[in-house]
Amino acid sequence: MTSIRQNHEPLRLPDFRNLGVWLRVLLGVNLLAALAAAAGNRLAADLPVELASLAVSVEPPLIASLALLFLFNRTIERLNYGVGAAIVVGISMATTMAAYAAFAPLENLAAVPAGPERGLFWSALTATLLLGYFSARARLQSPALAEARLMALTARIRPHFLFNALNAVLGVIRSDPRRAEEALEELADLFRVLMRENGDLVPLSEEISLARKYLALERLRLGDRLQVKWDIESCPPDALVPPLMLQPLLENAVYHGIEPAERPAEITVCFARRGDQLLIELANPYVRGASDHTGNQMAIANIRERLMLFYDLEARLETNAGDGRYVVRMLIPYRAGGGR
Repeated sequence: MTSIRQNHEPLRLPDFRNLGVWLRVLLGVNLLAALAAAAGNRLAADLPVELASLAVSVEPPLIASLALLFLFNRTIERLNYGVGAAIVVGISMATTMAAYAAFAPLENLAAVPAGPERGLFWSALTATLLLGYFSARARLQSPALAEARLMALTARIRPHFLFNALNAVLGVIRSDPRRAEEALEELADLFRVLMRENGDLVPLSEEISLARKYLALERLRLGDRLQVKWDIESCPPDALVPPLMLQPLLENAVYHGIEPAERPAEITVCFARRGDQLLIELANPYVRGASDHTGNQMAIANIRERLMLFYDLEARLETNAGDGRYVVRMLIPYRAGGGR
């Protein structure tokens, strides 16, 4: 999953490693099975028994299909849509046939049909309908819409930062022209990233480098009042993350946690891998009532929406204010450089 555009292109197979895709498939298959049972059942009293029988015959091949698609997702996604879709339907039919072969000897199992033909037909039809659903969903969430939303969400640097940064440069341009030149280069780098097409995951090292340049500009203005502690020793160097996720959080931390403070204050930034997830945690000083956190929550909502665009239901963002610290914690899927 290297690009947000990949989640919205028409005629692209869904990412079967994604929790949101699994949930939609499970709900879709069970809903279709329930509708089929309701349509073919004449007595309402017999419907619960029919649903239970269907669950026994539907759930094992469904879970097996999802597990196989999860395992072979990287291979399937490299194929063109037609071949990939045929493989998905084939896997669905194969697991249905395997389930029939496994349960057929159990003569007393009411869920086993007289032959596998009906099950194969329904598994192929259901897989085709679900692929059509994901394709239609991709068309509705067109690349133009996704990119427009992403651009609106990433262009969030506050105007006051640009004003303050330029004033800070003017303040040192005579006493330290070399530092002023470096500051202008850092500012140019920052806005270059803002203006580029931010639809792809980027290396975490790039995000950290951009964040350091931003903090250097703020330190030019705030001096020793701004202290930053980085905890990146357990961070995988090849991790890919959404662009411009760290800088807005740091900007909030400076604006709401450092500027109101009367003495030097510290921002802590932590990265760590937790199995197949990447933890990003940022904390800054917090005094209740000392700052209006409406803007902070707006930025958090924007980042949460961007995580949804990139990762669907696989990412989580939490905030906590207490004990004098405001903490933002993100858990996102770990993606290595070069992988999807």
